[in-house]
Amino acid sequence: MTDVLIVEDKDSLRTMLRKTLEARNLSVEEAADVYAARRLIQSVRFLAVLTDLRLPAGSGFDVLQAAREADPQTEVVVMTAFGTIEDAVRAIKEGAADFLTKPVDTDHLLLLLERAIDRRRLRTELVLLQEDYQRRFGLPRVVGEDAAFRECMLAVQRAASAEATVLLTGESGTGKELLARSLHQLSPRARGPFVAINCAAIPENLLENELFGHEKGAFTGAGARKIGKAEMAHRGTLFLDEVADLTSPLQAKILRLVQERQFERVGGVRTISVDVRIVTATNRDLRQAVSDKAFREDLFFRLSVFPIEIPPLRRRRGDILLLADVFLERFTREMGRRGLRLSDSARQALSEHSWPGNVRELQNCLERAVILCDGDMIDPKHLRLCEDSNGPRLSDVLDLSGTLREVAQRAAALAEREAVRLAWHDAHGDRRTVAQRLGLSLSALDRRVKALRIDLTPS
Repeated sequence: MTDVLIVEDKDSLRTMLRKTLEARNLSVEEAADVYAARRLIQSVRFLAVLTDLRLPAGSGFDVLQAAREADPQTEVVVMTAFGTIEDAVRAIKEGAADFLTKPVDTDHLLLLLERAIDRRRLRTELVLLQEDYQRRFGLPRVVGEDAAFRECMLAVQRAASAEATVLLTGESGTGKELLARSLHQLSPRARGPFVAINCAAIPENLLENELFGHEKGAFTGAGARKIGKAEMAHRGTLFLDEVADLTSPLQAKILRLVQERQFERVGGVRTISVDVRIVTATNRDLRQAVSDKAFREDLFFRLSVFPIEIPPLRRRRGDILLLADVFLERFTREMGRRGLRLSDSARQALSEHSWPGNVRELQNCLERAVILCDGDMIDPKHLRLCEDSNGPRLSDVLDLSGTLREVAQRAAALAEREAVRLAWHDAHGDRRTVAQRLGLSLSALDRRVKALRIDLTPS
């Protein structure tokens, strides 16, 4: 890794800067224009980049963008003439670490660069220490080397040190709760509790009680005071999964919790204050929910101070086999099947599958394969990604356990979900057209979408 890249079109100034930095034992590369800078940034890792804002064939903003895309941790310092301070401020907003004006004060320059390099090294050491801490104490293991996922994890590491509310978005099965736990363990609140609640898994008439608790006698059967999840999370992290499923009355109460860190138990009059950090997650488009008046706009802005999108598995294909090996090692160890391996054809089948259920589907697939395999090699037939060339097995997409009535109810719900999704796709999201096609009123359509928990966010 090289210490500094200097991007400056004036040969005399570039030479002076290089000699100044090399006198401090810093390794230096040079570029006279944006094209040369991009080539170097793509082939060499730099601790810091020093760039002029006025350059041939582009500008310092192009260099800044290239450096951030290649490695978001690269520190970028921009140089500017006195009359372009506004551009320097813009560069800071776009991710530059600092700026200095021309003519360059070399002492100031060295101070800025040394600070930038120290920040970069400290961040790297922090990540290594956190990873070692995770290995030693069994904290959540997050696996992924794909560029899209690394960017996501970098955002998690940045968010961890702050107290801002974080909104994790992504399809079902992408690992939102795992990343929420990682964020908590990397934060100053790691010694406090991590309390998770799935807003979609609890009936709405019970969810308020789960979140805020109740006082004795609040309702029939309330024979004693109950402490809610928000209170349990005091001095820790409260994770609200599937937050888009909150009802309007609960949205108002959550807004107060986010803004004031206060609430009352069900049936209580005493205001309770808590010290919690709130992290939320959803697989739906909250902006669209706000537009549809299904989610409070003020709550949306409060929850999405630091949004992090988790990419689906199909967008991080380089991680499929990496994750498969991790799951295989885990399940073979748990089931006493050490030595079991994936055949080349099985690895190819895993790589080519679309994984609509994301990481959760991959995990279930490997667990099932370990159970089904009698030998020492897992083949495509054990993965059961499809029954044969005619299409997928019904049992792979529908739970056939239980009574015929229960199976029929699940099949009907699955068919309704697919019918609504197809109509939604064909109508390009026009709710009125969808309702007419399905023979429903708008309110009836909304009720079915909510009851069936249908995700209509674009993929």
